[in-house]
Amino acid sequence: MTSTPEHAAASDTFVTRSVEEASHVLSEYYYDLRLAVRGTDEEDFVTRISMADLGALTVGDLSFGTEIRTGYCQPGFYHVCVPLEGGFGVQEGSTPPVYTTTRKAVFYDPARDIRIYDWAPDCRVLSVKIDKLAVHRQLETLLGRPLGRQPRFEPYIDVTRGPGRSWASLVQWSLLDWDVPQGLLRQPLIAGRLEQALLQGLLMATGHSYRAQLEAPPPPMRPAAVKRVTDLVRERPAEPYDAARLAAVAQVSLRTLQEAFRKHVGMSPMAYVTEVRLQRVRMQLRTSPPGAVTVTEVAYQWGFAHLGRFALRYRARFGESPCQTLRGS
Repeated sequence: MTSTPEHAAASDTFVTRSVEEASHVLSEYYYDLRLAVRGTDEEDFVTRISMADLGALTVGDLSFGTEIRTGYCQPGFYHVCVPLEGGFGVQEGSTPPVYTTTRKAVFYDPARDIRIYDWAPDCRVLSVKIDKLAVHRQLETLLGRPLGRQPRFEPYIDVTRGPGRSWASLVQWSLLDWDVPQGLLRQPLIAGRLEQALLQGLLMATGHSYRAQLEAPPPPMRPAAVKRVTDLVRERPAEPYDAARLAAVAQVSLRTLQEAFRKHVGMSPMAYVTEVRLQRVRMQLRTSPPGAVTVTEVAYQWGFAHLGRFALRYRARFGESPCQTLRGS
């Protein structure tokens, strides 16, 4: 089967011997990139891709039939490659390169310049593009609180045992089921649950700066009234809240809710709303491509109607202005 670029975005399986066409299709599914075939090996080049769209994750089974090189840079995503055969090297920015094998997957952040090289002719990988903000939200859900700072991930995932092996198997199953006519993944309810399982499973399978906190014994259960409010605010932080509405959600009096928040969260209910919104703004500013958004747009998106007060709160919380965060992204 050979597909044209116009049909590629809607296709689940794609095969081509054209380097230019393969570059185009990969740019549609993943990132804006150009493939380079090493030396005279272009006659052996054949791209095979099987894809599944799982919302916050794009999963692909990918091979080229020869050694290739490529590079790209795109903020807003994490990426995991799980070699099924062969291996390759990855360099993220100016950090030392890492090398994949069938025993260890590689985790990297395309917000920094990525260079792929030494791709073995027999290399075949599970290539998983993951929305960065979705990962952060799942981490907040698992921790039960907003993130103080972005997680730092280790470059390797052991896929021979434990949670790493389970996660890689679940990724591969998603591709197999995607090919089943009227299969489970064609049902939105099942697809949504698998998306959440893959996001949370990734956080349990990788090493990162919050891993010890995830593995620690859970804190004492918060009262149901507090949990109802924190769950709602994390799920829909941009909605217009006031203290009376939050008390109604909690199904307790305002005074009772305020006292419960001070005891179990360490801040008032409305301060919690502000904290969640500030964290969401910061994440988006730090992960947005240059020129894609403005501070004003992001502030309004997450429920800050008064820009002056927003800027003061942001600087007090993070020690820099929102504009500095955006420029630093």
